[in-house]
Amino acid sequence: MAMDPLDAAMKACGADAFVHYAAGEDADMRYLTRFVMHDAFVFYKKRRLPGTIIVPQMEAERAGRESCAAVITRTQAGLPGIVKKEKDPWKATAQMIAGQTGKTLLVSPTLPAALLRALEEECRVVVDNGTTEKMRAIKTPDEIRLIRTVQKKTEKAMGLGISLIGNATTKKGILYHDGAPLTAEIVRSAMHKQLMDEGCRAVETIISCGEDSAFPHIIGSGPLVPHEPIVIDMFPKDEATGYYADMTRTVSKGKPDPQIAEMYEAVKEAQKIGIKTIRAGVSGADTHNAVVDYFKSRGFESDTRGFIHNLGHGVGLQVHEMPTVGPSGGPLEAGFVVTVEPGLYYPGLGGIRLEDMGAVTAKKFDDFTKFEETLVL
Repeated sequence: MAMDPLDAAMKACGADAFVHYAAGEDADMRYLTRFVMHDAFVFYKKRRLPGTIIVPQMEAERAGRESCAAVITRTQAGLPGIVKKEKDPWKATAQMIAGQTGKTLLVSPTLPAALLRALEEECRVVVDNGTTEKMRAIKTPDEIRLIRTVQKKTEKAMGLGISLIGNATTKKGILYHDGAPLTAEIVRSAMHKQLMDEGCRAVETIISCGEDSAFPHIIGSGPLVPHEPIVIDMFPKDEATGYYADMTRTVSKGKPDPQIAEMYEAVKEAQKIGIKTIRAGVSGADTHNAVVDYFKSRGFESDTRGFIHNLGHGVGLQVHEMPTVGPSGGPLEAGFVVTVEPGLYYPGLGGIRLEDMGAVTAKKFDDFTKFEETLVL
């Protein structure tokens, strides 16, 4: 049986324990503990033993029910006695941790600097190189099921947003719905409410129209207009599980400029190429470069205009996490969940992006995204 990655990392540097300190919304902490607490708390794992969290007494019962780690309280860890002598809260926390762990610690690279310095007064400290982040990148079948579930909810909300645009009427050069201008804010709000009803939370959903669509992360605002590209990019999180989905579609109410239509067809074909290329063992760089080569063959740049971002990224407890499907991307592994999102962007004209999400398997890309790709509504 393979050694637990954290145990292997500890063994490599001679550490007695691994330590992480963060709030439960932190992706690594949620992964390690399956517990969410909005105040920061301590996780530690000794070699060859399960992990333990140290929480306030008021959270102990809930943590015992919800966390996959063992639970002790700050009182059980000796903090009240420590703070009688040590008034600096970081030093007190460090002494509490040292009392539970050992003399050599492997610590998370995101540990607060003040806590790191305080721990160095108590122990030999080695900063980890992201072992937990690497562990999170390879999803279990249960994690993949949870991400698929979020994706289905995301597609339902996408359908609502696109139907609002498709059913709109045109008046004075802008889209109207129920007798009022149809704005990016109205569409975004409707989609977010739909997701809330499904137990998900979405923020900063992109609904950019016309020339704004040429800039990938402009959120978009104001009235939507016909015959222009409208990029809709949403990445909600399931409140109960913490897992994200991510998808993008580009639509136009009425036929757009022929150049936009040509860009759309090129992006759609590029996405097919990316999807066909992905499988375990192929590098993220090779997949990205296959799309770059295709765009180049069609006369589209991949520099300051045209295709200006990575082809994709990992998705899980963060909407952007390992691995990278881009120029620096390493070998893809079975269990990675990644996006495939080629795009073309030309200021003064507009932008196109299409994004699916799925899992890397030994032989192919298992696409979770079943929502249709249609430009003209």
